[in-house]
Amino acid sequence: MSSKLSQEPGSFRVIARGKLGDARIQGALDLSVTRLRDLRLDAWSGLEDVEGLRERAHELRMRVVDDLEGYLGQFQRSVEGLGGHVHRARTPEEASALIVAICERRGAKLVAKSKSMATEEIGLNGALEAAGIRPVETDLGEYILQLGGEHPVHIIAPAIEKTREQVAELFSAIEGREVPAELEALTASARRQLREVFLTADVGVTGCNMAVAETGTVAFVSNEGNARLVSSLPPCHVVVMGMERLVPTLDDLSVILRLLARSATGQKLTSYTTLITGPRREGETDGPEELHVVIIDNGRTNLLHGRYREMLACIRCGACLNVCPVFRKTGGAAYGPVYSGPMGAVLVPLYVGLGNAPDLPHASSLCGACTEACPVKIPLHELLLDLRRDMVDQGVSPRWERAAFTLWSLAWSTPLGYRLTTTLARLAQPLGAVVGPGRLWAAGRGLPAFARRRYRDRPRG
Repeated sequence: MSSKLSQEPGSFRVIARGKLGDARIQGALDLSVTRLRDLRLDAWSGLEDVEGLRERAHELRMRVVDDLEGYLGQFQRSVEGLGGHVHRARTPEEASALIVAICERRGAKLVAKSKSMATEEIGLNGALEAAGIRPVETDLGEYILQLGGEHPVHIIAPAIEKTREQVAELFSAIEGREVPAELEALTASARRQLREVFLTADVGVTGCNMAVAETGTVAFVSNEGNARLVSSLPPCHVVVMGMERLVPTLDDLSVILRLLARSATGQKLTSYTTLITGPRREGETDGPEELHVVIIDNGRTNLLHGRYREMLACIRCGACLNVCPVFRKTGGAAYGPVYSGPMGAVLVPLYVGLGNAPDLPHASSLCGACTEACPVKIPLHELLLDLRRDMVDQGVSPRWERAAFTLWSLAWSTPLGYRLTTTLARLAQPLGAVVGPGRLWAAGRGLPAFARRRYRDRPRG
């Protein structure tokens, strides 16, 4: 397993506290996620039988999960039949090494990348840089973060916490002159800086929103057009794909595309929906000479047959982030460098182990909004509850916490223990004496007063 996704115990609370104290970030988060949430609701309202479409999407995604090896084999045969190459990687290190080897074989010095959370997951940029190869993010948000040495904070809108002034400062440093903090000037600056990258890159690297097993087609969506340039201008195109990102047929892909854009950005269809089926053929003038698809596992196989298998249906739309009251306050950085929000709170512990991300299952109010927003009907809040149970069963929870709940359970298992503890709680409440794990929870809440007499002690009539 990769340490790229791991999280230091206690880091969520520390980072979240810093974000909560930053009024600028709080304003940016509220504005961005509220807009994305409202756009999704408007887009869904225009769909006929949205619940039926969600059910169909869930069914076809789970059909793939039920026979993942079969569909992967079909996809590989389809791609290779078109002249492409398919590579399987068990770990992030294997995936990065495969891509570095492809680049080195071609003598690549510059790699143009489009937005891809899978490449973040495997730490590809660091591996390329260690090999003396320069990777450049061409998605505007990702490019801004790369210049600042930061990671995405949202899987759809990676730089939502940045202000125009901060972006202008970064661009000014690159250009060696002042770039005004105005949208037109910033856009023009980004174009100047990235145009040469598109034209001179030796290898283009993209992610994969979905792939079609029947035809070997790779599909990715964007609103900037950079993914289309990255996949067509360089002579070699490398696709980095999570092993579960498959649908059986092109008809099934259309179901996912109808939900993906609406759930992510509130659009009926993104500005650029690109389907690539094999490398450039004889007589064609567009497209790469060489196509490689690197399929990563990184813990996904472990989910195939357990109760968390529905997480493999996730289409990475980000809808759950935009409705989550916890994400809206903490931002994405608290969850770690890759996946955030409810989907990240479930996925990351499953990929790296609960002991390497112990805070994330508790980064939820369990309100169920994430489940309601998920276009493929993943029961996210229920899976978070299951992870909390696993933490107890596996002994991941702190000893003091387990001891406290054990004592509470013992006390409330007898009438005498129940009476004694509730009496002490009623007497201590006026003093504000909430101790243990409930202290921080109670600090920001007004607790109801205990009744003078227990319900069970009242006379029955």
